[in-house]
Formats: sequence, C-alpha cells, structure tokens
Amino acid sequence: MAKSSSTSAHAPSAGQKFDVVLIGAGIMSTTLGSMLKELEPDWTIGMFESLDQAGQESSDPWNNAGTGHAALCELNYTPRGADGKVSTAKARGINEQFTVSKQLYSHWVKAGTIGSPRTFINGLPHISFVWGDKNAEYLQERYEAMKAQPLFSDIVHTEDHAEIAEWAPLLIEGRDPSQRVAASKFDTGTDVDYGSLTRQLATHLDSSGVEVRYGHEVQSVKRGADGRWDVKVKDKATGERSTSSARFVFVGAGGGALGLLQGAGIDEIKGFGGFPVSGKFLRSTDPAVAERHHAKVYGLASVGAPPMSVPHLDTRFVEGRRTLMFGPYAGFSTNFLKSGSFMDLPLSVRPHNLIPMLQVGKDNTDLVTYLIKEVTKSSSEKFDELHSFFPDAGSDAWEMITAGQRVQVMKKDEKGKGVLQFGTELISARDGSIAGLLGASPGASTAPSIMFSLLERCFGAQMDRWRPKLEQMVPSFGRALNDDPALLSEVTAETAKTLQLDP
Repeated sequence: MAKSSSTSAHAPSAGQKFDVVLIGAGIMSTTLGSMLKELEPDWTIGMFESLDQAGQESSDPWNNAGTGHAALCELNYTPRGADGKVSTAKARGINEQFTVSKQLYSHWVKAGTIGSPRTFINGLPHISFVWGDKNAEYLQERYEAMKAQPLFSDIVHTEDHAEIAEWAPLLIEGRDPSQRVAASKFDTGTDVDYGSLTRQLATHLDSSGVEVRYGHEVQSVKRGADGRWDVKVKDKATGERSTSSARFVFVGAGGGALGLLQGAGIDEIKGFGGFPVSGKFLRSTDPAVAERHHAKVYGLASVGAPPMSVPHLDTRFVEGRRTLMFGPYAGFSTNFLKSGSFMDLPLSVRPHNLIPMLQVGKDNTDLVTYLIKEVTKSSSEKFDELHSFFPDAGSDAWEMITAGQRVQVMKKDEKGKGVLQFGTELISARDGSIAGLLGASPGASTAPSIMFSLLERCFGAQMDRWRPKLEQMVPSFGRALNDDPALLSEVTAETAKTLQLDP
C-alpha cells in the first residue's frame, strides 16, 4: 500500500489533492468507494485507515457486524403499533434495503469486483423463536401480518415441538415438552461475513488506483481557504504528519465519526451526541455443537433492553469456518471504538449537545438500570440465558469473547428534546461536500442503500447521468419490490443464483 514519504515527525508535509477522501476502511467507506470508482473511474480517491487492515472495527464479524439483517427474524422490527396490531412497516423497509444489498453484491460478483460468493455470503434459515402464551400469540399475529406482504410471503410458522426440532434441534433438546413454544422461519435468509467483504472491496479499490493508506490516522477535517476540505493525517508508524485536500469527504469512521464531524464545524452535526454500548458473546467452535445448528435464531429482548441486545443464537461462517455465537451481553465503556480511548465520550460533549445528552440520560433510566445489571451479572447468570435457547448447552464448549462498540445516536427531536435513536443517521453538510454516518444497527446489512441515499444527497447534479449505471448495478433501483411482486420474484431468483444461496 502506498504511504506518504517521511519528512518530519512534527511538521506537516504537503499532501495530495483528491476528488474524494474516505475516512475509515470499513464496509461503509469501501462500499461508497467502489460505487464511485465505477461511476467516475477518473476521479482521484484517497482512503485513510488508522488500523493496519480494512474491516477490523464494526465491520468485523466477531464484532457483531450485521450478518445479513433482512428483518426476517428480528422481532424488534415488527412491534405492536398504537392500535395494538403488529406493524410490518419497519421490517419491509429494512428488507427492501437488504434486497438492494444482494443485488449490488451480485453485480460485483459478475464484474469481478469481489470473489466467490461463498467467501462472504451463505444461505441460512432465519428463525424467530419464543416461549410462553403471550409471546406465542404475538408471534402468531406477526406471522399473519408478514404472510400478507409479498416480501415475506414464504414465511412458515409452527408451535409443534417436533417440527421446530427439525428446523433447529438445539432449541428443543432438553426442553420441557409441556412448555408452549412458537417459531417462524424463512429459508431465504443469509449469513454475511462483512469483514471478508470489506477486505475484498478494499483490495479492489487499491488495485483500481485508489490511494489506500493503512496505519494513517485522520486527526482533523477543516474547510480550507479554497473551499476544499483539508484532511490532516498522521502516519502512526513514522509520526509524520501531512495534509491532503478533497472536494468531498466521507467520514466512515464508525464511532470515530462524531468527533471528526464536530471538528469539521458543520451546522448539521450540532445537537448530536453518542451513547456507547459494548457487548460480549458466547462463541462455540466445537464441531459437535456448531455442526448441529444451521440457522440464525432471534428471540425477544428483555424489558428495558435496547434493540441491539436482542438475544440470538447464530450460525456464523467466518473465513470459511463454521461457528456458533450467542448473545449479546451488554456492557458499558466510554470508548467509541474498540481500539479507541476511554476519553471518547467525555471529549464528545459540546455546549450544543450537552442538554440533549442530559435529557437522554434522564429519560432512559431503564436502559441505565439494564446496563448496570448486565455488567454485574456473573458468568453463571450469563450462561443461564443461553439455556433459554439451548437447554442442553454445556459450558465446556463455549468461550466468552468481547465484541465491538456500538455508539447509539443521541439527537434533538422535532420539538428540540434529546432522544436516543437505535439506528443509523446520515449527516451531510448543506452543500453536500462532506458527509458521515452515525449509529449502528442494521448498519452493514443496509450499507448500499445508505450510500445510495448519500449519492442522492451529495451528488444530486450527477444522478441523472449516473442513473442508467445505477440501474445496471441494482435492477430495482428506485422501486419498491413489495409493490411489484413480479420484479421481486425475478430479482430474488437472479440474486440467489449468482450468490449461490441454496435453500
């Protein structure tokens, strides 16, 4: 990888002029970079990553990056509405976005941008699983609401122990046969290794003329006198500092994005804050366990728990190896990145976001209580949660691993009150010259749709010229598949074939 030449460890050296600078080499930056390189091959692009490889923070599968979140089994995306009925609106939106992702992945596979589909994506059933009368009744209503939508028409549902045991035997073995359970299943789900996908996209960018620099930490982004953005960068190996400039900057630095956008001084970041939540997972690499579970299984979150803490028992394919993970177990750290500093949270406080952040703290005491309980749980208490999903689980087959950091968005609502948002937020300057992404789930799984939104917002003047190419990349671009069952069927069949998503 190209690196700036060493001149002085203290004085900044002259950098390069780019059309686009990407900060961070995660799934967001590599997705946007790959799109722009295809749309504008002659544009000069620089990408700076503080770590020594792409995709090592939130994009890494062990850090619980989205593993194909399509709202098929995640029950927090199908809440009861004010009328008491199960709403599928959020699930439809996320599923539409993930269908866009699969179309773009298919296009990249055909174009040779990325390698064999099996290096990053595998077909995997998605199952929602609950127990108890109230929860079983909810899941039945959810099934009926989803079945009526073309996107979800292939859902199946049962309360029969024997049938669930055929789908996922670990859920039933050792369970009281008199306990009421319920499960809904899709055979069209996937598991995605976003670490592998991110690194393949980064390699493609490097070979396509993008200036990719690892071990280079972006320290600030400031508007220059010429209207361009000056990006100050430090080479962590040599200590050399340099300043590059760009017409457009994307801050895809995960939890590090908030501070850089604040430092850029754009009005649009005012009022935003971040609330970091860390997590841990139980992982089993024991073939005797991992080979007996072939599904992504989601349950219901505990009362007061944030959506990102919904318990799930997942098959994961990481670098071709099959494993099993259960969690997450929530924790708290003031770091905004796994490799960040404990000063990240206090240094993010500004006069413009202090009141919204205090309001969030006041209005989310149940979340604070939940986190305290999680942090103070013993190992045996944490393992008991696994038994709710896998009654016969033995502790010797599992290890506890530390996952990545999630920085939830705190912002002002329409009334100016501080609220905590569990999702992603695309921030862009009014002139479209700089943008960044805050937040977490569903994150990686919807990266292409988020980046298409960025293109429309920041490159509006080029969109008419780009549209034919965008429609080639994503055949359903700009259309809702749930409203066009024929196109949905065509797209689903084509992506399944190209991505080798065998049921």
